[in-house]
Amino acid sequence: MPSAATQRQSGPQEITFPVQAPPQRVLALDAFRGVTILLMIFVNALAGVRGVPAWLEHAPLGMDGMTVADVVFPAFLFIVGMSIPIATARRLAVGDTSWQLAQHIVGRTAGLLVLGVFMVNAESGFNEAVMGMSIHVWSLLFYGSALLVWHGQTFRRPGTGVALRVSGAIALLVLAMLYRGGTDGAQRLAPQWWGILGLIGWAYLIASTLHLLSRDRTMALAGAAAGCIGFYCAAQTGAFGLLAGQSGNAIHAAIVLCGVLMTRIFLAPGLPDIPQRYRHALLFAAVLLASGYVLRPYFPISKIAATPSWALYSAAICVASFGVLYWLVDLRRIQRWTTLLRPAAANPLLTYIVPYIVYALAQYCRLTLPDTLNAGVPGMLAALAYACAVVAAIPILNHMRITLRL
Repeated sequence: MPSAATQRQSGPQEITFPVQAPPQRVLALDAFRGVTILLMIFVNALAGVRGVPAWLEHAPLGMDGMTVADVVFPAFLFIVGMSIPIATARRLAVGDTSWQLAQHIVGRTAGLLVLGVFMVNAESGFNEAVMGMSIHVWSLLFYGSALLVWHGQTFRRPGTGVALRVSGAIALLVLAMLYRGGTDGAQRLAPQWWGILGLIGWAYLIASTLHLLSRDRTMALAGAAAGCIGFYCAAQTGAFGLLAGQSGNAIHAAIVLCGVLMTRIFLAPGLPDIPQRYRHALLFAAVLLASGYVLRPYFPISKIAATPSWALYSAAICVASFGVLYWLVDLRRIQRWTTLLRPAAANPLLTYIVPYIVYALAQYCRLTLPDTLNAGVPGMLAALAYACAVVAAIPILNHMRITLRL
């Protein structure tokens, strides 16, 4: 039964979808997001720890293989994809037009790109002497400004939210002008690369656009995902000229579209019963694995190179992971263990930047861990404890009205 939004007749440009959003919140999706965030913080904290098992570190460039760490980023992309049709259907249900949907997509993409560029420039290439300030102070000011722009809060006093956004935007502009890079300090703030958030932003833009054009139809979405992979394969032959540089973004978008497909075949109301949905998901995973197997001799598994085989295998892992979590959390109702993860899952951007804020603050204050916590099992346990502490801190930050939502 189509929703009221799909029955509106507001012109030929109006977008109509064949399905609605799930009638209630899918807790397994929150659990999937929360586990992924926890794992992300953990593997990032392991970056400075010596003696870590190879399967917990990123596979080096040139190696045909992947590790646990190499699945974290595609899991984020997959979750972004699963959220797209749910969020879009809900926006249509409350009366959003296609133009409003497009504005929302562009706005979120722009926010992710801005955050990504600022974060990348704080990692390397800066010239503190010419900037006249520590890069750690600059970073802390940036994060504070970002929290003002994308605070996600409502206020009783009219205009307070707008004033905070404007002041934050002005602060970001000032920080951008203050930034200098290169040995001579002549370089300005620029995308050295887009950063993880920026890559998510481009993938979200491409996949959301294709999702809208497909009208959330399964075969059209599958064709779009295959088209993204086909674009990558053709680009490696020198086709598409300057556009060939976007082949990595196309692969990331394909993972997002796999997430969209998972929601389309697994969560949408009006679909077959639960066993049938699991059979569809199993078939989907099998197709992904088979496709990755066929492409692997031509494009070896590599997260760094963003190859199709890495993307397809990662998406298959995500399909299986969500299937297990859905059975555990939403069907068996084993949910208590997800309680601490839900606040972080509801505020993924805030959870993502908190470790960077902690790092900048620690570096500015010259705080370091004892050397025994930088190696081996003690180091890994310290990294796990740190990841848990960050996740546990999110409810406290939310209580303090500190949020970050694009």
